Amino acid sequence: MNFVRRYLLPRLVTYFLVIWVGITMIFFIPRFLPTDPVQQFINRLVAQGTYMDPKAIEEMTETLKELYGLKGSLWEQYINFWKRFLKGDFGPSYYQFPTPVIKLIKQSLPWTAWLLLVTTVLSWIIGNILGGLAGYFSNRRWVKILDAIAMVIRPMPYYILALGLLILLAYIIPIFPIGGGFAIGMQFTFSWENLLILLKHAFLPALSLILIGVFIWFQAMKLVVQSVKSEDYVKYAKMGGIEEKRIVRRYVIRNAMLPQITGLALSLGQIFGGALITEIVFSYPGIGTLLYNAIFTGDYNLLMGVSTLSILLITTSILLIDLLYPLFDPRVRYR
Repeated sequence: MNFVRRYLLPRLVTYFLVIWVGITMIFFIPRFLPTDPVQQFINRLVAQGTYMDPKAIEEMTETLKELYGLKGSLWEQYINFWKRFLKGDFGPSYYQFPTPVIKLIKQSLPWTAWLLLVTTVLSWIIGNILGGLAGYFSNRRWVKILDAIAMVIRPMPYYILALGLLILLAYIIPIFPIGGGFAIGMQFTFSWENLLILLKHAFLPALSLILIGVFIWFQAMKLVVQSVKSEDYVKYAKMGGIEEKRIVRRYVIRNAMLPQITGLALSLGQIFGGALITEIVFSYPGIGTLLYNAIFTGDYNLLMGVSTLSILLITTSILLIDLLYPLFDPRVRYR
């Protein structure tokens, strides 16, 4: 009972409060933008040479406002938004009208989920192993070499590294495709040939994310390990004659991993926001590209759908790691 009242309940209250605040901000912010999706849609029809009399334009405006949830006062729109949200309905997309937003998200989400899930986990594992060893054996030559490489790659923006890989391995040395997630005109079926095509298209985006990610985790883990290495219990373990490998594995790395686990939970939640710039550079059909199109076209519904999904998954991942953290750190108790 103490667990529910003192530990679980406060976190659940915070969880739902953060979701409410985040989704409320997503609702209001697009409505303060200078773009009007309804007017843009009508202007596009007119620019294409479609003749519409004023009465038809007025009727279409009212219909589109209702579809986009822009009808009525701001408060009425807010109430209607929550009613639709609880049903999982974000309305139709603007730039792919009349396709529902939820359908576009379902189409793009698997691409981003697999790409970023694999790259995040791999970069986390590799970066923490290298960073842990580098932090403990900081005077080794290979550590200095890795530090020099990290100082070059770590500050590099994603899009610079992505463009560099694209130019080198798709243009100069045409090993991988220039962009896309699958071969044009082909329908995906589960076979080894199609799997290889998928991996070939995903390799460059994955490589750009892994290279940056590895050195981010490497530097963070190295600093934590260097701090843990100077703790008294590590010095006592050395004085007690405990084998150095055991000290590194059981005492240093294990304790240094605790903040990294929290960082992993946050990274996993952010996966579903998409790797915006990376997906655009490689024309990868994921959530990042979808979000870019939503911002560029002023698509309220699509923007709210993608952002809401990201908020839900980030807050949920934080809640889960908060509840599971005592399993990783015995010093934390459910109290």
